[in-house]
Amino acid sequence: MKLTLIGAGPGDPDLITVKAIKVLRVADVIMYDALVAPELLDYCRPDALKVYVGKRRGAYSCVQEDINPLIVHYAKQYGHVVRLKGGDSFIFGRGWEEMDFAAQHGIPVEVIPGISSSYAVPAAAGIPLTTRGLSESFWVVTGTTKEGQLSKDLQLAAQSSATVVILMGMHKLPLVADLFLGLGKADTPVAIIQNGTTPQQRVVVATVGSIVAEVARTGIENPAVIVVGTVANLAKLPEVLQQVPGETKTN
Repeated sequence: MKLTLIGAGPGDPDLITVKAIKVLRVADVIMYDALVAPELLDYCRPDALKVYVGKRRGAYSCVQEDINPLIVHYAKQYGHVVRLKGGDSFIFGRGWEEMDFAAQHGIPVEVIPGISSSYAVPAAAGIPLTTRGLSESFWVVTGTTKEGQLSKDLQLAAQSSATVVILMGMHKLPLVADLFLGLGKADTPVAIIQNGTTPQQRVVVATVGSIVAEVARTGIENPAVIVVGTVANLAKLPEVLQQVPGETKTN
């Protein structure tokens, strides 16, 4: 019996780690989330049991209270269970809850970290969360707490000069904007990246004061990462960076 928690990365299947692929190739059961790239399942053994457990807002979702005992059930029945989760299992991924539950039932656990969408998705859009002269630090905050409210940490983050990265916050965007507006930050840049690191990536850049209207106009939606701060304006740079070396873009 064994449980391996694997962070699958932010969306691009090539951003999973080599160590994770090695484990996928030998596991008996793979329990995977909605945000996991389907191509990653191709690494699994043909006879491995693949179990979809949802975990996506607005679609079928297997609640955490059901997932935990399923992990134990499959581990005892089949042997090696992989819990394949988008991003990194320990960054708003409830990985520790699953690890703790398995350990309570005598199942050893290994954790294989993944690339977190909190920094990888902004990077793919050309946004450095820190860069000299613009941002010295960053906060990563959930858009909604377990109780369905805005995080108190988000209120603290909004008062700082740091870059603020908000995960799972699109359905709370008007409240997020109001929070920053209340602090006199109407002109602060905001970038929203949908389907980051994938061919379907879309980026919208606006300000705190205009972002809600811009989202309504463009139809950008989940899964998305919100970046608030001066560095959000740098999202326009990838058009230049992706050119063939030596070429210069002209209008």
